[in-house]
Amino acid sequence: MEKLHYLYNRNLKSDTNSVLTSLSIKNYALIEEAQLSLQDGFTVITGETGAGKSILLGALGLITGKRADSSSMGDMTSKCIIEGIFEVGGYQLQTFFKKNDLDYEEATIIRREILPSGKSRAFINDTPVTLAQLGALGERLVDIHSQHKTLDVIDNEYQFEVLDTFANALVLRKKYYEQYAVWKKKLVQLEQVQEKKQRAQLEFDYQSFLFNELDEAKLIEGEFEQLEIQLKTLSHAEEIQENLATAQQKLGQDEVGIMDQLAEARSALSRISSYGDAYETLYTRLHSVFIEIDDLTQELADVASGVDADPLTLEKTNNRIQLLYNLMKKHQVDSVTELIDVRERLDAELFEVQNVDDQIAVIEEEIAFAKAEAQKIATQLHEKRSKAIPKLKASIEKILVELGMPNAQLHIEVTHLQDLMPNGQDALAFLFSANKGMDVKPLGKGASGGELSRVMLAIKAVLSRHKKLPTLIFDEIDTGVSGEVAVKMGAILKDMGHTMQLISITHLPQIAGQGASHFKVFKTDEAEKTKTQIVRLSQEDRIVEIAAMLGGNNQTTAALEHAKNLLN
Repeated sequence: MEKLHYLYNRNLKSDTNSVLTSLSIKNYALIEEAQLSLQDGFTVITGETGAGKSILLGALGLITGKRADSSSMGDMTSKCIIEGIFEVGGYQLQTFFKKNDLDYEEATIIRREILPSGKSRAFINDTPVTLAQLGALGERLVDIHSQHKTLDVIDNEYQFEVLDTFANALVLRKKYYEQYAVWKKKLVQLEQVQEKKQRAQLEFDYQSFLFNELDEAKLIEGEFEQLEIQLKTLSHAEEIQENLATAQQKLGQDEVGIMDQLAEARSALSRISSYGDAYETLYTRLHSVFIEIDDLTQELADVASGVDADPLTLEKTNNRIQLLYNLMKKHQVDSVTELIDVRERLDAELFEVQNVDDQIAVIEEEIAFAKAEAQKIATQLHEKRSKAIPKLKASIEKILVELGMPNAQLHIEVTHLQDLMPNGQDALAFLFSANKGMDVKPLGKGASGGELSRVMLAIKAVLSRHKKLPTLIFDEIDTGVSGEVAVKMGAILKDMGHTMQLISITHLPQIAGQGASHFKVFKTDEAEKTKTQIVRLSQEDRIVEIAAMLGGNNQTTAALEHAKNLLN
């Protein structure tokens, strides 16, 4: 047996879907270290029960986004590292890498590390990623098909996926869903507007009252401050008038007033101003004072004439200030400017309420249009599905016959509905019967676990011819199968390997003999420690392994010959 070497195999066939090219496992469960180089086509993995075949699945699960803990480690003092190299060139993943701010490489390296503390880290092309990001990429690269995964075949969403893939309707379904999403969004928008209308109508009268109250107030920016000044003047009108009169009298009273005295002083200086610059300067200054006092006297008269002591004006100003103050308090604002903003907002809201029926009418038209467009696409989708069903049914039933189910009946029924649904206007049902004379029932009720596994294999085999599938790993899908049926199952798996990378964990020699490459998992005891080893088998080693699977450790000549026949 050849020990595996860590090799990135770039010699990929152009017509295959090979994705996983190498897998490195270090310190995971019973595997101390293993490095696998994987090839195109159909690969088989064999080993005795409990040898550790499921450990491989666990390791693959880690690098495709499954959760982990420190119990995954063999040596609790060292970290566990799982690393896979995936050839992603044919999977149109550039958008995914760009969206997640990752470096796109056709040979993409995914690494998962589990530290002794239990902390887990994941990397895509050496960039740290979240578990969600890892899972989103992993599900596009690897499909691990365990017994539990068989139940997917009874899931209605999966059944739609199968039918639409076979009918070459995935692009049309995507187009439908986009239009369906537009329709649903418009329905939500209509509901929101209707709820808003209902709430607004309940408040409409009160909102109208508030608006009218503010509108009738004839608000003016800065008015409140001006009114406060005016109120202060009106409240002290008599005192102001009295003091203005006194000032005016002191300045302009005949003979004893300041103006007369300034006039006499100015005349005196005028008579000597020509005798020197100093006298002329004094005259000029006093003349300026005389002009200023004269002007001030006139202004005192003007201001005095504008002071209104009318009680009605005072009352009117008081009332206006009180109105503005009450409005500001009511709307919890501090200025007339803010009151104006409140008035404008109320006006806009009232306008919207008054025009909401027009808005609803527009949305309803948009809903009708979006629905009509979605229905048009849904009809096309229904026609494509209906046309594809007979061929899909025949293809699956043909494979089921080869898998030892000659009386299997698969009815695929698609019913056109009135309502729009996420997958179109169709109800889809997969009905099944494995035995002659038995009525077909929904797949989940009409098939046993083993029968479901064969149906799933048949579906995967059909899909592999119509869709670029990720690396597919079957975990003992051959449970309950033997003899000639096992040979035919192996042939089907081998045929699938012509268009995709397929790995099968098997305990049947008939299937093991069909693999293009063969790995064996086994346990060894070294220094009182059990380890799981994985090796690639040479042609001679495969003969011995398959002979052991046929007849146990007693490898008779007949068993060896039988093994050679299976390999050939």
